[in-house]
Amino acid sequence: MSAWEAVEAAIDAGDHRLVAARVLELDDEGRRQVAAALPGHIPVARSRAEARAEERRLRRERKAEQAWQEHRLAASKKGRELGDHDRWQWEFKQGWYWDPVRGEDNGWIHAMRVAGAGALGGPAAVVSWLNRRDFRLWRSRVDLVPVLERVLAARPHEWQSDFAVRAARRLRGARGPARAGDAAPLALAMLRRTGATPPEHDPLVVAWVTEPGAAERLHDDPLLDHLLPRLFEAEGVGRALRDERADRPDEGNLLTALRRLAGSGRVSRDLLLDGCVRRFLRGGAAPDLRFFVRLHELLEPAPDEVAGRARDYLRLLPAAPGPVAETALRRLRGIGPLDPADSVEAVQSLLVRAERKLVTAGLTWLDRLAKETPGDLDELAPALAYAFACESADVQGRAVRLAVKHARRFTPAGAKAVRDTIGMLPQDLRETLASVYGGAEPGDAPWEAEAYDGFEPAPLPVPVATRPLPAPVTRAEQLSDTSWHGEADRWERWLAGFVRLCATDPAGLREALARLLREPAHLHGRRTWSHPSQWAEAMAREAVAPGAEPPAEEGGPRAVPSLPEAPAASWERPVPAHPRMPGADRISTPHLLLLSRWAEAYVALQAGALPPYLLAEPTSGTGHLDPAVLVERLAGYERAGAEPMPADLQQALLRLPRDVPAEVAAAAAALPSAAGQAAARWMAGGRPRPVSGVRWADGSGDAPDGGRHGGGPHADAGNGAVPAIGAEPTGLGLVDALFSDPGPRRWDEHGCCASMWPGLLPSDRETVALHLVPHLGDQWGSGNVTPDDAQALLRCEGPAGDGVALVLASFLGRRAWDGDLAPGTKLLLDLAARGGLPAERVGAQLAAQLRRSWQKLGPVLASLEGAALNGAHREVWEVLTGFLPGYLPGPGERPHSGHTQALAFALRAARWAGARGTLPCVSEPAARKASSNYVREARRLHAYLS
Repeated sequence: MSAWEAVEAAIDAGDHRLVAARVLELDDEGRRQVAAALPGHIPVARSRAEARAEERRLRRERKAEQAWQEHRLAASKKGRELGDHDRWQWEFKQGWYWDPVRGEDNGWIHAMRVAGAGALGGPAAVVSWLNRRDFRLWRSRVDLVPVLERVLAARPHEWQSDFAVRAARRLRGARGPARAGDAAPLALAMLRRTGATPPEHDPLVVAWVTEPGAAERLHDDPLLDHLLPRLFEAEGVGRALRDERADRPDEGNLLTALRRLAGSGRVSRDLLLDGCVRRFLRGGAAPDLRFFVRLHELLEPAPDEVAGRARDYLRLLPAAPGPVAETALRRLRGIGPLDPADSVEAVQSLLVRAERKLVTAGLTWLDRLAKETPGDLDELAPALAYAFACESADVQGRAVRLAVKHARRFTPAGAKAVRDTIGMLPQDLRETLASVYGGAEPGDAPWEAEAYDGFEPAPLPVPVATRPLPAPVTRAEQLSDTSWHGEADRWERWLAGFVRLCATDPAGLREALARLLREPAHLHGRRTWSHPSQWAEAMAREAVAPGAEPPAEEGGPRAVPSLPEAPAASWERPVPAHPRMPGADRISTPHLLLLSRWAEAYVALQAGALPPYLLAEPTSGTGHLDPAVLVERLAGYERAGAEPMPADLQQALLRLPRDVPAEVAAAAAALPSAAGQAAARWMAGGRPRPVSGVRWADGSGDAPDGGRHGGGPHADAGNGAVPAIGAEPTGLGLVDALFSDPGPRRWDEHGCCASMWPGLLPSDRETVALHLVPHLGDQWGSGNVTPDDAQALLRCEGPAGDGVALVLASFLGRRAWDGDLAPGTKLLLDLAARGGLPAERVGAQLAAQLRRSWQKLGPVLASLEGAALNGAHREVWEVLTGFLPGYLPGPGERPHSGHTQALAFALRAARWAGARGTLPCVSEPAARKASSNYVREARRLHAYLS
């Protein structure tokens, strides 16, 4: 057997110890033979190992299958049949999912590495061989270092030293799977064995300090004198040792070991102290310096040791991480008085810090220094300026008290230096300091001008114009040009045109609609028709082919509105029930009105009883109907002997403006029909006058005091707002339903077609808003109401109350996109320009939302600021007067940063609006003796308003 064949057999066996024995027996010729064959044997060894692993897996599977069949047979004899799930549980309990000898698959890697270490010629070749990518492992339970060290020990000493240095330089700083193995332990072992001087290589130092058992062997470690000085220079040491604890001396950690070595004289204290200070001066992240801070404190430097390094400690105060600066400060305090110039430098360094603890320590030192310093204190004026600029209200207040306390110690030049920095203080502290040091009049003070942020009042923008009303449909071709889905006015126009053409051009209508119709995808497979497009398609098909309505699915709900008993007039009867109408519990009341008009028109079409035209067709883009036009249409019905459809007439009344000319009301009163008399009563003051409000699920907010409402309306599960509407009944079923409490949002269709609602009640803006409230959004921000829907609402007429306020407030919490104004900003500006903005109510609802919903304060203030900058600065202040009482903390509540932020913005808004007059919710915290940021901002706002 040749030398290579003997080594190959040992490699295939996966026995690295046997490989070591074989290569140690080789002569020079044998080593050359093995070295030449090793590289080409890598894929062969890998494939053989994979084949062995596959064979072992198959053996385990066969064994597991046999055991399972035996277990299943035993269970069957006991009368219990086992399935796949039982097998999985059984295999898991039996441990068939774990291969106890899986690690043997890596035996070829260990064997190959040992073979190369003993056979390859030069140190560089061996280092490269041991670090090949082919031999990298995620983990290994085999400690290969003793075997490799034994094989390498057979080489000459100079060869070993060269290998040790090269192996050390080959180490990398990355940790994790790429470093799994024995590269670092082997390099350290060979350095210790050979006594070679370790190279200056940072990963080597990291490997040395993180080596298992490093602390126990540190005293006798031959690498100590070489690598310990590098401990404070090598990158990555602090990160690797950040979890070392000085309070656990029995765990053999490095901190305790170094302290003991310094105590015994094995290591110089100066070496450790100088190293720590030098590492502090180099800087770095606080976690990476944690080990060195703990070592420094563990050494407990004496006053004379600190005094010799005082300049270095002073250099750490202004910019070092907080724990390092605290360490330096603590040591400087313990060495007695410093040179006056050094003391001033230390105070200034501490007062520029962001940490409140260090700034407070700086103020204490400043006070002590002022007491100990004879003469003037002009050199401390810059230090006070640094303290004035601190963000902490406590620090600013203490700095002002010190400035007042030592005011007599400043010369006119020093007093001027203090006075020039007053602008960095809040208003109440400015006034305190100015009363002692003097200064400009409050109206001329530079900080007063700065508070305006360059604000210049702007005019309110022109309100968003209402789209003109499209021309009525008079030709059949116009219906075929109208798609099944479109804007709200399209469907109103389509329905009115269809009814009109049924009377004026039925043949042309059938011909035009026949070209439009396709397969009834919108109708078949639907229990109910919840969108006008479905009713429009059904009406079109009925006009083309009468009696061809698709059959309704069984179980479909029927719309049977709970309306009053029907009076004698036909138009006052309930809307005919239709199996395709959604149930009243699935849709909102405005949607019920919308679909009721389509359903009654469809029923009338099937019965051949359509009127010549619709009464409710609007005459304005807002959805309004001219009262004179309605009177003329009613007169036309009387002449034609047509009966008004119930929903159509009620919709027509709802579209009338609030102010009707007396002569038009008189003309309506002259109509003999019951419908004409109902219109006359409506025009003469019979329009419902609802009492409405919004309360929140926790009981806060307003609710109507009278009217026909249930007293316990359902709260929306998402936003928690409970809308309530109450009005005297009119006897008109749909009208009375609209002016009653909105139901809860329970179905997706419940908020369908919300964009059309403002056009249904164009004179009752608040009622529309209250019906929109349950659909504003849940805690995740999803809802049916869009900014366009809200914009259409604002174009309605009628007083605006809590409902409109809540709709507007819900959009004030949304962010702007692409540099445009936020949706809430646009809406607020538009309503302010139109007049009638319920500003204080908007603020109250905004506060309620912020306390109870997902909305955040930041976007709200951004929206309000955008409105103020675009001309609504007075309105924004009015919003804040309603917002602050509800948002600021009440009795038993603690203020947070949002409250402080709101007060700071309120001060800016008050200045923009030139507001005056105190607010109790602000004056109460302003009178407190505390000096928190919240109290400070309350004092500033209160001082300005009063």
